Amino acid sequence: MTAKKTLQINLKTIPETGLAQAIDLGPEWFARWHEEDPGLEFADARITGSVHLSKHGYDILVRGNLSGRMELACSRCLEPFAAPAAIEFDLLLVPGPANPAAVEELSPDDLDLDYYTGETIDLESIIREQIILMLPFKPLCEETCKGLCPHCGANLNQETCTCKTDAVDSPFARLAKLKI
Repeated sequence: MTAKKTLQINLKTIPETGLAQAIDLGPEWFARWHEEDPGLEFADARITGSVHLSKHGYDILVRGNLSGRMELACSRCLEPFAAPAAIEFDLLLVPGPANPAAVEELSPDDLDLDYYTGETIDLESIIREQIILMLPFKPLCEETCKGLCPHCGANLNQETCTCKTDAVDSPFARLAKLKI
């Protein structure tokens, strides 16, 4: 069930013209990522794309594009839905500092910059980070999703509940009765 880490790129194998790497990530990758970090919930995902690595002195430029679909849970109604996923990215890898704790604060120019150490680049961690960055902060099955009833929990997209909507249990409810 677990996929092997095969996206380890030795710097010596990158020719002058660069190295192209095809990406094909299926459910086994996402299941392993979930095992390693249970906070990552990727259900039934399929992501494909390509990454090109090129050397510029000691720096490595990583350019890629990823696309596919991911099954996410709607943040309003909690129903699963297939969400399209697509991202293009450029990342400059530079030799890491001797003391990683010495890196203080990131500037806006540093957001497309990362560090590597040793003779190997872990392309898998770069791709995982890019996939996390393309996830919506608040996934919605539809922009018009009505969500769940706060009283009975009914999915308002599928049924109409009989809960009273005027019975507001809020500390601000008394403000509505104020006459100014």
